[in-house]
Amino acid sequence: MDWMATLRDRLVGLPRPAKFGLMLVSDLFAIELALCFAYLLHYGALFASSVTFYGYAVVGMPLVSLPLFYYFGLYSAVIRFQGAQMVTSVGKALVASLVLAYLCLLLVGISLRWEPAVVYALTAFLLVGGSRFYMRSFLQPMRARHRQRKPVIVYGAGIAGVQTVASLSNALEYRPVAFVDDEPTLQGKRVSGLHVHKPGMLAELIDRYSVNTVVLAMPSVPRAQRHSIVEQLEHLNIKVKTLPGVAELVAGTARVDELRVVQIEDLLGRDPVAPVPYLLGMRVMGKRVMVTGAGGSIGGELARQIVRNEPAVLVLYELSEWALYEIERQLRGMNHEVTLVPVLGDVADRGALERTMREHGVQTVYHAAAYKHVPLIEDNLLAGVRNNVLGTHCAVEAALATGAESFTLISTDKAVRPANVMGATKRCAELVLQCADQQLRQSGQAGPVFSMVRFGNVLGSSGSVVPLFREQIRRGGPVTVTHPEIIRYFMTASEAANLVIQAGAMAEGGEVFVLDMGEPVKIAEMAKRMIRLAGYEVRDAEKTPQGDIEIRYTGLRPGEKLYEELLIGGDVAGTQHSKIMRTREACPDWPTLKTCLDTLTEACEKQQPTSAMQVLTELVADYRPSQELASDTRDPKRIVQKAT
Repeated sequence: MDWMATLRDRLVGLPRPAKFGLMLVSDLFAIELALCFAYLLHYGALFASSVTFYGYAVVGMPLVSLPLFYYFGLYSAVIRFQGAQMVTSVGKALVASLVLAYLCLLLVGISLRWEPAVVYALTAFLLVGGSRFYMRSFLQPMRARHRQRKPVIVYGAGIAGVQTVASLSNALEYRPVAFVDDEPTLQGKRVSGLHVHKPGMLAELIDRYSVNTVVLAMPSVPRAQRHSIVEQLEHLNIKVKTLPGVAELVAGTARVDELRVVQIEDLLGRDPVAPVPYLLGMRVMGKRVMVTGAGGSIGGELARQIVRNEPAVLVLYELSEWALYEIERQLRGMNHEVTLVPVLGDVADRGALERTMREHGVQTVYHAAAYKHVPLIEDNLLAGVRNNVLGTHCAVEAALATGAESFTLISTDKAVRPANVMGATKRCAELVLQCADQQLRQSGQAGPVFSMVRFGNVLGSSGSVVPLFREQIRRGGPVTVTHPEIIRYFMTASEAANLVIQAGAMAEGGEVFVLDMGEPVKIAEMAKRMIRLAGYEVRDAEKTPQGDIEIRYTGLRPGEKLYEELLIGGDVAGTQHSKIMRTREACPDWPTLKTCLDTLTEACEKQQPTSAMQVLTELVADYRPSQELASDTRDPKRIVQKAT
C-alpha cells in the first residue's frame, strides 16, 4: 500500500539520533513488557510479592540493560542490513544484563529467583530480537515490490550460493526462488530458505517460476566442470549469469547485486594453467623491473603480476598518457611498498630507453610494446615496422648498453608463417632477439638473457572478438564473424602474463617459449554460444528464421588466416613447467639482419612502404601476404606438437 511505502521511506530517511531514540523506546517497552509477563506468569499477579522488589526491577532493569545493549552494538548497526549476527548480539546483551542485575540485587539484599529470570530472558529475547527482525523486513523496499523482482535460480548451494542468495535478497531487481546443485547430499534439503533441486529439474523449475535467468555460484569448481554445466544450460533458452568477484567489489567497479554475463573462460573447457611459484619470483622479486607498453592489455596484466611478486622498482614505460595514468593508479592501490616509476616514452626512441634503464638500474625487461591490430597495421605498414621492429631493436640495444640481466619479448602466434604485416613485424622482432643472443654467444661477452614467448588470443584484450561480440549482442545483433571455419587459440590475460614471467625465469638465451593451449576454438561456435547464454536464439534462415540475433559472415579481413600456429619448426623440448615448451629456431646472421634494419629505418624516415614490404618479404622467409592464402588447404589441427 502507498501509505506503507511512505512510512517506510520516512523511517529510512530519519536522522541517526531519531532512529536511535526510536530503538531505545522500543527496547524500553520490550524490557518492561517482558518483566510484567515474567512476574505475572510466576506469581499469578503483578503485585503478589514485594512491591519494593518489583519497583527495583521495573526501574533498575532498563538502567542496567540499555547501556549494555549499546555496548554490544545493538544501536550502532543498520537494522535493514543486519543478519544472523544480530541474534548473537541480543543474546549476549541480555545474559550480561541479567548477571549484572543479579549482582546489583544482591548488593541491596534481594535474592533473585531463577524461574522468573529465565522467563524474562526468553521473553525479552523474543521481543528485542523479534522487533529488529520485523523492522528489517519492513524497511527493505524490495519486500514491498516482491512480485516485481525477477525470479532467478541459483546453481550451486554451497557457501558461494548462500552468499549469492543473501546478496540478491537485498537487491531491488532479482528474487532467488530455488537452488540447483549436483551434490546428492544437498538435494531435497532447504538452504537459506530455498529448496535444493537436482539439475535434471531445471527445465521444470524454469516453467514453474517463469525464470529466464540462472546464476552460477560455483567459483571453486574446475573450469572443465563449469564448462559442462554451461553446455547443459545453453540449450534451455535462458540467460546464464554470475556475480562479480570480490576484487571488483573492493575496487568499486561493481555492485554486490550486479549480475554479469557468464565468463567466456567457462566456454573454453580448459582449466587455467597453474604457475610454478618459484619461477614467478626468480626474475622479479627484489629486482628492478621494466615493462614497455605497460598500459596495454598484456603489459598492464604483466605489471599487476609483477607488483604481486614484490620487485624493488617497477618502471612503467608507455606512450599513451591516459593508459600510463590508469595503470599507475591501479598499481598504487595494490601494493604501496613497491616503488613505481611511470615514464612517458616511445620505444623507438633509443636514447629515452637507455636513459631510463640506466637511471633506474633496470635488471629485468619485459617488452610488451607493440601494435597488434591486424587490419590497422595492414593499412599502416610503416607505423607497424617502426614500432614493432625498430622499437624492439632500440629496446634490445638499450638493454645491452645498460647491462640488463634478462630481456623477454612478448610475441604472438601470428609471427609463425605470417600472412599479415603485423605478424611479419613480430617475427622480425623475434629475429632481433635471436641475433642479439647469437652475437653474445659468439663473442663470449656477458649480456642479457634474451627469450621470446608466443601465445594466441588473449580473452578480453583490446581487439579481442569477445568484447566485440558482447557489444553486438547487447545491441541486438548482428554478430559479425569473418568466416564460418575460422579458429583461434585463447587464453586469459592472467595466464599469458604468468607464462611470460615464468618463461623469462627459465630462459638460457635465444629460446622461443610456447604454451600447450589445448584445442583451438571455432569462432562461429563461440558466437552462437554467447548468443544462447545471453538468453537469445540464433537466427538462421533455414532452421530458425524467427530467431533473435543473426550471425553475419563478412569474409576474411586483409592479412587474416583461418587458423594460427605456434611453432615454425625445430626440436620441441619440455621445461620445468608441464605446460610450457621451448624450441630454438633458425635466424639470419647479424650482418644480414643489420642491413635489413638499416633499410627499414631509411624506409620509415623517407616514407617508402614498398621498400619496407620488400625487406619484410625477404627477411621473413615464410611471410605470405593475404592474397596468397586463398589456396591454403592445410589441416588446421596440426598446430602444436606436444613436448615429449
